[in-house]
Amino acid sequence: MMVSTPTLTDRCLKMSLSTLALDLLVRKRCWLLVALGALLSCGCHSVWALPQGAPETVCDTMLPFHAGGSVLPENSVSPFSIETSSSVVGQGQTLRIDVTGAPAGLSFGGFMIQARNRNPPYQIVGQFSPSRDGTVKLMNCENSVNNSATHSNAGPKPQVSIDWQSPVDFLGQVVFNATVAQSYNQFWVGIPSNPVQVVRRDVSSAAPLPTPSSPNNNNFNYASTRSPYVPPSYVAPNAVAASEDSFYDGCGQSKNCFGFPNGCVATKSCTSVSAVTVRGDIYEFELRSGKGTNAAYVALGLSDDAKMGEDLTTECVPENGRINLYSSYTSANPYSAVRVNVPQNSARLLNASLVDGVIYCKVQREPLTVVQGRSFDLRNGAYHMLVASGSSLKENSVGYHDIGRLPSGSPINLAVVQDVGGSSQLLVRLHGAFMIAAWIGTTSLGIIFARYFKQTWVGSQTCGKDQWFAWHRMLMVTTWTLTVVAYILIWVELKRAVWHAHSITGLITVILCFIQPIGALFRPGPNDKKRPYFNWGHWLGGNLAHILAIVAIFFSVKLPKAELPEWMDWILVGFVVFHVLVHLIFSIYLCINHWQISGIASDRQQSQRINTFQMGDMTHHQQHAMRNGMSMERKMDAPYAALRKGLLGVYSVVLILFVVVLILLVALAPIEKLFE
Repeated sequence: MMVSTPTLTDRCLKMSLSTLALDLLVRKRCWLLVALGALLSCGCHSVWALPQGAPETVCDTMLPFHAGGSVLPENSVSPFSIETSSSVVGQGQTLRIDVTGAPAGLSFGGFMIQARNRNPPYQIVGQFSPSRDGTVKLMNCENSVNNSATHSNAGPKPQVSIDWQSPVDFLGQVVFNATVAQSYNQFWVGIPSNPVQVVRRDVSSAAPLPTPSSPNNNNFNYASTRSPYVPPSYVAPNAVAASEDSFYDGCGQSKNCFGFPNGCVATKSCTSVSAVTVRGDIYEFELRSGKGTNAAYVALGLSDDAKMGEDLTTECVPENGRINLYSSYTSANPYSAVRVNVPQNSARLLNASLVDGVIYCKVQREPLTVVQGRSFDLRNGAYHMLVASGSSLKENSVGYHDIGRLPSGSPINLAVVQDVGGSSQLLVRLHGAFMIAAWIGTTSLGIIFARYFKQTWVGSQTCGKDQWFAWHRMLMVTTWTLTVVAYILIWVELKRAVWHAHSITGLITVILCFIQPIGALFRPGPNDKKRPYFNWGHWLGGNLAHILAIVAIFFSVKLPKAELPEWMDWILVGFVVFHVLVHLIFSIYLCINHWQISGIASDRQQSQRINTFQMGDMTHHQQHAMRNGMSMERKMDAPYAALRKGLLGVYSVVLILFVVVLILLVALAPIEKLFE
C-alpha cells in the first residue's frame, strides 16, 4: 500500500478551497458550500495511499514514502510472514510465495517483495510472474525486469500468493524480503522468509521438492533463517540491536545477568544468557542463544528449588522465520510444559530477532502471574534463575535442553541487582573424576595383573594370596567402590533419570560392575567342571564393562553439563591406543612363554621315555632330591619376568599421567577459562 503524506501543494489547495467556501458563504451560495465541504471532508480523512503500489524509486530502501520523521517502521515482531512452497528449487524453476498474517485473516493493504542473494553482494535475483487475480504489480529494479513485486490496489487483503522463477545462472541461497503495511502508520520492513536453496535443475528433479516443515517439527532448520534485509541507506532510529557487546552492558550494575557455562557473563562468552531489568513494576527479560548452537529455543525459568518442575518459564521459539513467545508452566514431571494453563497475556514480546541462528528476544512480564493455584510474585518473591536451551521442540512444548541448562546458585529477588552465579557443580565433577579413576585407572591395571602376571612373583603372597590375585582383587574392589559412589552422586545431583547415549552405556556398565564381585563369591573350585564356564563369563563381563565404560566417557565429552573441551577426545584416543599396544606386547610375551614351556614339556616327555625307571628303584635320597627340584621349578617365574615387570612399571606411570590429566580436565571444567 505505499502511502504518502499530504504535500505542500495539497495543503495550499485545501486552504484555497476553505477561502472559496468562506466567500461562497458570504454570497449565500449554500448549495455550492455543501459540495465543497464534502470534498474538503474527503481530503481530510483520506489515507493518502498509493493505490498503484510502490514506485521503483524505493527498490533499495523498500520504505514507504511517508517513512521517516514521526512515522517509523515497527521494530516489534511482524504478525506477517513470508512462506515458500519449498526450501529447494532448481535453476529456472518456479516457486510459490505466500504473504500471510497471523492469526489467520489478519489483513494488510500494501506490500513489496524481493528475492535477494543471502550472501554478498546481496543482489536481487529471479523474476516474479503476474498474479491471476490482478492483485500484484511487477516492478523493474536494478535494471532488471519483473524482479520485484508490489500491490496493485490498496484494499485489504488477508493473503497474497505470487509465483517466482529462479534464475538460470545462479546457484546458492536466496531469501525473500518484504515490506508489509497494515495501516498508514504501522508497517514492517525487511520481513524475511526461510532461505531457499537454488540448485542445478538436474539435482532438484532427482527427487520431489520438500514441503515446508511445520513449526513444531524437530527437523526444522532454525539456524538457516537470516535477519531481515535492512538497506544500508536506512537504519531505524529506535531499532533495538542485540549485539554481542551491548547485551552484556549494565550486567551487575543495572540488570541481573545469568547464563551458562557458569561465569560466562564476565567473559561475554555465554552459550545461552538471560538478563532481567526492573524499573518499578516493569520487569523486562532478555534471552539470547549462542552462535553456532543451532538452538530451537532459549528459555528462562523461575524456580523455587533450582530443579526443573513447577516453574514459570519464558520461552522464545523461532517458528516460520519469526520469534514466538510462550509463557509456560513445567509440571512436576519436568518433561511436560503446559502452555494452556498460563495466561499468555502475562508476558508480552517487545523485540526479537533471529540473526545467523542466534535467537534474541526481549519480553515484559507482569509482576504477578497465577497458574494452577501457584503465585509467582516478582515483587516480593525470590527465585532461582534457570537458563536452558535445546535443539528440538515437542508438539506443544520445548524439547530437552541438550544444548545446556544451569540454575543460579541461590534464589534472588529480581529487583536487587547483583552478580548471579551458577549452582555448584561439585557432585558432577566428583562423578566424572571417580569414573575416570575407576575405569581408566584401576580397572585397566587390574586386568593387566590378572591376564599376564599369574606366572610372575611365583611363591610370593600377600594375605595368603598370590601377588597377582591380591593386586587384582584390590584394584577391582576400588573400581567397584568408586563406581557405586559416583553413580549415587549423579543421582543426588539429577534426582531423575535422563536418557541419552552416556547414561545408557553408563547404566549397563554399573550393572555389570555390580554383578562381577557377586559372581566371584560363587567361583567354582579349580578342578570343578563348571570352572571353565565361570572363567569365560568372568572374563567376558569384565572386558565388556571396561569397554562400555570407556565408550561412556567418550560420550560424556559431548554433554553440555560436563563442559569438557572437544579435544579431550584425542586424549582418550591416545589412552586407548597406548592400552591396546601394551596388551599386544604382553600377549606376544605370553605366546612366547607358552611356546617355550610347551617345548620344554615335550623334551622332558622324550627324556622320560628314554630314561624310564621305577620309582621303587630310586633311593630315598634320590626321590627327595627330585621332589625338591620339581618344587623349585614350580616356584620359578615364567621366562622374561624382568621384562614384564619393567613394562608394567612403564605402563603404570603413563597410566597415572593419563588419569591425572583427565581428572584435571573434569575438575577444572571449563578448562578454556584458565587460558583466557
